[in-house]
Amino acid sequence: MTQLESPSTAPDSPKPDQPVATSVFVNGYIPRRRGLVLLLGVLAGFLLTVVWSAPFVDTTIGGTVADGLLGHDAKETAITGIGAGIVFAFVSGLAGTFTACNIAVFGAVAPLAGSAGGWWNRVQAVLRPLLWMAVGMVAVSAAYGVVVGIFGTDMPQFDTAPSQPGQISPRLIQSMVVFGVIGVIMTYLGLAVLGLVRDPFARIAARFPNAPLVVFGGLIGAFLIGRPFPLFRKLFRDAAEEGNILYAASAFVLQSLGNIIILAVLLILTVLVGGRLQRWFQTDPRRVSILSATALLTVGVFTFLYWDVRLLAMRDIIPWYPVAPWV
Repeated sequence: MTQLESPSTAPDSPKPDQPVATSVFVNGYIPRRRGLVLLLGVLAGFLLTVVWSAPFVDTTIGGTVADGLLGHDAKETAITGIGAGIVFAFVSGLAGTFTACNIAVFGAVAPLAGSAGGWWNRVQAVLRPLLWMAVGMVAVSAAYGVVVGIFGTDMPQFDTAPSQPGQISPRLIQSMVVFGVIGVIMTYLGLAVLGLVRDPFARIAARFPNAPLVVFGGLIGAFLIGRPFPLFRKLFRDAAEEGNILYAASAFVLQSLGNIIILAVLLILTVLVGGRLQRWFQTDPRRVSILSATALLTVGVFTFLYWDVRLLAMRDIIPWYPVAPWV
């Protein structure tokens, strides 16, 4: 298998069989068949756009979860007061865990799959990166909450007018821009894991090892900037009409944190009970690279194609995009 070679053969330099990780996403081990990994990741992302049903995920799953947790129709029942809004924010975040926006989160946790050591060391190895990701999420979602508290009623997301065939509403243009950028970044990171492009975090990670996780957390927090999920739009309108900066920032932070709670719990459980899986990754670090690259490419391609190509076809802007019958 091909490996990244060390730039020097000096005694203090890393040995060729010990590639240097440039950041948490790029561990330095390049899979032998990286062309195949690239093909599979791109194909998986494309196929996911073909079968993904937003009504099923947003309403059947997300709506049902929110209704059950709140004890009433989450979409139709008005948010009465700041206290109710705070509860609604966290619940809607949980309910939106598996929406088309949040699927991108899975690419971020793939590099954590190879954590080694005892059970407590493995849990810490997962919790620390998640906490650093939360720092980026909180910073971006709180900042956006402040913006909404000030300008919310004048922003595209406040608009409720449905998009007409052949046209795209301003709020969907906002979604296309935000998720298009996120999709491109995720795809680039997947290519970096395969050694096809340079790791964009290499320099900053040399001084601040956790910086890539903070940046990635910021990307997750940025989902709120383009998110058309019905329950989030309801929260957005309530925060905008309230005009309370502290309330808007707190609500958006809670919804962002709610988005990753389930994923964090599942990841910790996998680490605790997956001793055999951990040993399998440790025997060949390239397996972590394959998992990371595949996950990042899949979610990157999916996010870009879903929000910037399939959406155009669904609005009759471009003639055709393949979708499953149930979509």
